[in-house]
Amino acid sequence: MGKLINSKFSWLYLLAALIIINLAASHLNARYDMTSEKRYTLTSPVKAMLGRVHEQVNIDILLEGNLKSGLRKLRNSTEAMLEEFNEYADGNIHYRLLDPVASGVDDTSRAIILDSLAKMGIQPMTQVAQSKKGEEQSQRIVIPAAIVRYKDRSLPVDLLKGVQRSREGQSPEQIYVNAENLLEYKFASTIDKLITDTLPSVGYLLGNGEPLDFHVYGLIQHLRENYRFAVVRLDSVPVINAAVNTLIMVKPSEKFTDEEKLKLDQFVMRGGNLICMIDNLYAEMDSLHANRETVAYDRGLNIDDLLFHYGVRLNQDLVEDLQCASINLVVGSQGGKPQFQLLPWPYYPLLDGSPASVITRNLDPVFSQFTNSIDTVKAAGIEKTILLQSSPNARTVSTPAVISLETTKMASDAKSFQQSNIPVAVLLEGKFSSLYANRISSATSDSLANLYGQPFLKSGQKKAVVIICADGDLVMNDVSERGPLPLGFSKDINYTFANAEFPSNCLDYCVNPSGILEARSKNYSLRLLDTEKTEDNRAFWQLINVAIPLLVIIISGLIFQYIRKRKYEAVS
Repeated sequence: MGKLINSKFSWLYLLAALIIINLAASHLNARYDMTSEKRYTLTSPVKAMLGRVHEQVNIDILLEGNLKSGLRKLRNSTEAMLEEFNEYADGNIHYRLLDPVASGVDDTSRAIILDSLAKMGIQPMTQVAQSKKGEEQSQRIVIPAAIVRYKDRSLPVDLLKGVQRSREGQSPEQIYVNAENLLEYKFASTIDKLITDTLPSVGYLLGNGEPLDFHVYGLIQHLRENYRFAVVRLDSVPVINAAVNTLIMVKPSEKFTDEEKLKLDQFVMRGGNLICMIDNLYAEMDSLHANRETVAYDRGLNIDDLLFHYGVRLNQDLVEDLQCASINLVVGSQGGKPQFQLLPWPYYPLLDGSPASVITRNLDPVFSQFTNSIDTVKAAGIEKTILLQSSPNARTVSTPAVISLETTKMASDAKSFQQSNIPVAVLLEGKFSSLYANRISSATSDSLANLYGQPFLKSGQKKAVVIICADGDLVMNDVSERGPLPLGFSKDINYTFANAEFPSNCLDYCVNPSGILEARSKNYSLRLLDTEKTEDNRAFWQLINVAIPLLVIIISGLIFQYIRKRKYEAVS
């Protein structure tokens, strides 16, 4: 009898222990990331940002429904990452899966939904798939995106936008590998923008012929939505306001004076960041369309000495690349109607992002037009990193040079494109020295100190960032009869390159002290199943997944019954 009572108490102790363990587990969570690439370990800046999330963030993941393996794995990875976010945000990250264009939605509603998503910058894609090998293929619209909401604000996250596409020799599913690499950065950056009350100030430079029209609509729109936007007229302000964090210069066409360069120089000396998108040569497609050829020549901007002193030289040449965009040209006529054909245009290089920088790692190619090459030169204390470069099959053409549309009709000789990875954009960072040290007059020095409260500095007070890109068109969009086109969109091939993501990443690097951009440095493989093998061995793996768990349960039950029987036989 006593042994029976002890046995009952043993079960009670076991039950109490299980309850205590479960209660403790609900409050104390520990995870161990045993993957070689630390797939489930968030970067420190992202963890710190999530610690500032004190109210609920709601996320609608629109990637739901019957998906192909790559998209399905991307969706699952998104869920897993958001669950990890929730751990560090004290339970304030809430998400749900939605399919806004499910089969039950009528055509009118579907059109309205897709139009609304397009206005948010979310582009759907068509998935072509078949349920089983040999069956007819089916098509459905999928939306690889999410919408993040915080309080009364919301921002979209396009999971595939700006993601490096699959290269030659890679599996088509490689794009989902690259997309997964950027999941942490994309969601963390979006949440950070929503929860941050004070936005950094970014100035757009005017005064030297920089455009301020529909051709910079995409860039200006991005600046207005994400920063405290200001226009800075370099030709009229006596000094640049110290409250401005970063200045962006886009395709100046008029000569800089020494007074204007001094203002830029002293802005950098005080720790201001400068992003320059410069066309060193005059070469425009409008002239080509009108005359079938044009001559590229120096714009005479008079800014080379300032950039050289900081550590770069803009060369007087043009980059030609076999990795280039195509343009639609008239190649003849038939029945009195012009015949168009897409032809590669080597003066439109598709620039690769350098893996050496978090700004451009895993970035889709960037569309450029008539770009120049850049050389780095010695500048004490300045660290230099290449951001954008040509493909391994490129060359430079010295100017002045005649650019003719007739060259598209001739096949490019690959043997003449022997230059590899020609630099086109460079990141400079450190404490710069002033170009005007020992050159400024005492009258100018006194005016800066006494009238404007900004004493002349011979060297940098703080670390600054200067980004030089040898193509002003890189951040400019085309304009159609219906209005401005998306930044990076080529109407000839109906494709959007990563031209919007590149300046956005550059600005994040300059103005975001949290270091969230570090999350772009992740690089790991998405391990996809072999579709042919899984189809051929479907029955075998289904049997394994069903039979083995049942077998384990049955064997465990038999062992338990055997032990119990032996125990009570001994008692009796």
